[in-house]
Amino acid sequence: MDYDELEGLLGISLPDRELTRQAMVHTSYLNENPGFALTSNERLEFLGDAVIGAVVADYLYRAFPKLPEGDLTSLRAAVVRSRSLAGWARQLRLGELLLLGKGEEAHGGREREGLLAAAFEALVAAVYLQHGYDGASRVLAQFIPAAIESVIRRQAAVDAKSRLQQLCQATMQITPVYRVLNVSGPPHRPEYTVEVLVGERVLSQGVGRNKQAAEQAAAAEALRSLEQGEEPHRPSGGEGRLGSFAGG
Repeated sequence: MDYDELEGLLGISLPDRELTRQAMVHTSYLNENPGFALTSNERLEFLGDAVIGAVVADYLYRAFPKLPEGDLTSLRAAVVRSRSLAGWARQLRLGELLLLGKGEEAHGGREREGLLAAAFEALVAAVYLQHGYDGASRVLAQFIPAAIESVIRRQAAVDAKSRLQQLCQATMQITPVYRVLNVSGPPHRPEYTVEVLVGERVLSQGVGRNKQAAEQAAAAEALRSLEQGEEPHRPSGGEGRLGSFAGG
């Protein structure tokens, strides 16, 4: 991996190689190489954090014209969290370009989430300084839409479970209970099957790569079935159908 390849991944030129390289300099490298010509990426990280926040806010403002300020703020925070930035850094293979001290590298620094997120912020700052706001926006446009979609999917899943609980408590004064029915697949990639019950009645089942995801899937299916007036699953030896959610 070199800076020519990075330009290809970014889709933008990086003519100031010294500035771009500075974005990859971690303080641990300078501690072991005090005579190194460049400073650390910390100032660039500071600037990049502000640039990313501004670009994402701009994108959200235009993409969701009816979303209130509070929701926009929450969505922006979810999009620009360290995990997202580190994931974008991995897509650009920034870990291969980082200048790290031997100790930091020995402890897995090239894959450390916080370090990768900081390197991505610094790189965005370097792009901004070379190409302005429009250049930074073009680079970030490769990542923002998918990140927003992922956040919305996660929030929708959480909302499904919350909505089901609110509905059950409001109409039946009962809190849904989730029960694992089966765990299949290899240990490194298990698949959970979960059912959701209200009292003794099974509303639905869901499948996911972990228990939480399966619970969310079960809740979403329960809501869908109830909205369409479908009959829920019966438990073993179950009695009759649920009827309306009013407990009839």
